[in-house]
Amino acid sequence: MPFGMKNAKATYHSLVNRVFEAQIGRNMEVYVDNMIVKRCKIDSHVVGLEEIIITPKKYNMKLNPKKCSFRVQSRRFLGYVVE
Repeated sequence: MPFGMKNAKATYHSLVNRVFEAQIGRNMEVYVDNMIVKRCKIDSHVVGLEEIIITPKKYNMKLNPKKCSFRVQSRRFLGYVVE
């Protein structure tokens, strides 16, 4: 790892925690570079996704659409089954 990049993951995680602090715990969970948007009803889920897509634009951040998964009922995430 090059010099100066040893704490890049921690710095990014800190940035994500600050940017999404209003959503974390309410409709979103974050672990380093993995984010899960959670809602019970599909109508409120669309509103939550819209809020999470708009928030990074305020801070000039970009989300990679190739790494996004939508309409997942349950999935293995960090060794746990998320439903």
